[in-house]
Amino acid sequence: MAPTNQVLIKESSNVRTIILNRPKQLNALSLEMISRLSEVFHLYEEDPNVKLIIMKGEGRAFCAGGDVSAVVNDINKGSWKLGANFFSKEFALNYFLATYTKPQVSLLRGIVMGGGAGVSIHGRFRVVTDNTVFAMPETALGLFPDVGASYYLSRLHGFFGEYVGLTGARLDGAEMLACGLATHFVPLEKLSLLEDALCKANSGDPKIISNIINKFSNKNPKLKEKSQYFRLKTIDRCFSRRTVEEIISALEKEADKNMDDWISWTIQSLKKASPTSLKISLRSIREGRLQGVGQCLTREYRMVCTVMRGEFSRDFFEGCRALLLDKDKNPKWKPSKLELVSNDMVDRYFAALDDKDWEDLKLPARSNLPSYAISKL
Repeated sequence: MAPTNQVLIKESSNVRTIILNRPKQLNALSLEMISRLSEVFHLYEEDPNVKLIIMKGEGRAFCAGGDVSAVVNDINKGSWKLGANFFSKEFALNYFLATYTKPQVSLLRGIVMGGGAGVSIHGRFRVVTDNTVFAMPETALGLFPDVGASYYLSRLHGFFGEYVGLTGARLDGAEMLACGLATHFVPLEKLSLLEDALCKANSGDPKIISNIINKFSNKNPKLKEKSQYFRLKTIDRCFSRRTVEEIISALEKEADKNMDDWISWTIQSLKKASPTSLKISLRSIREGRLQGVGQCLTREYRMVCTVMRGEFSRDFFEGCRALLLDKDKNPKWKPSKLELVSNDMVDRYFAALDDKDWEDLKLPARSNLPSYAISKL
């Protein structure tokens, strides 16, 4: 495809810097951007002159997610299969990055949400900073944590992944480093110096890259006094429960003993989210614990196609209306209560679609992978 100004490339000897460039849209990923990213990552993997890829965002965000309002617009004008096409290309890119043979350093300045996590968290080095804000806010939109999130959230300490995925909790850079979503924390004023040093070193050796990042890193950034990461015991006690209903009940029991802002916010976040989204998200993260990244993305594609098709629930379209289009922040979920979402209804999101033209996600063939990429499979 022709180059797009939504993705800029900077060349420095054997280093390529990819810049997501839709700052007014907080670098939300369009289909054009996803196609261009797929193209350049494929080219760079084959090019012996490219040793290292750096990725960053223009403006105040790394990437606020996939451009879901554009997806909804396409579906409303045509068919749900236009939405399926967007996600098939995005998920194939996520898989390619998760199994990439060359090191990728993502500089996560500002907002990193949804699809922005998909193009960074799967990579080898994830560098956060003072103003990083991470979230997977999909359950509030009538969706579920996708882009391979059922793989990486399920591998966080204890049941922290369930907490982050179901509530849409926002994590700062220090919390991302503590839980393992980030590999390094570099203070904001040193980020451009780090980028210069990586370009100057001109190396694709992960050990050399790691040592360079370490020189600029704060190894133990201080967690804020009321960090949710200090609530791990409560999170594990509550979010280890078998069902969403039991999770909320456990949180309410904790609140009876010691109500504070955090526990009140957690309960309210779950009660405001789409009941269908909460149930499919919990099952997705639980299944992800036992699956490789390719299996997770294949399953998530089945789920997202069922969501786009809107046969069992239109919550995604209602969530986008309420939060992104009309912005009244008052979605009317159907079914409206957790108890109305049966196990049979949840099962449908995990089954192959009954549509003669539909097929499962086709993942790009991968071979000669480094050991850290093989471990994800």
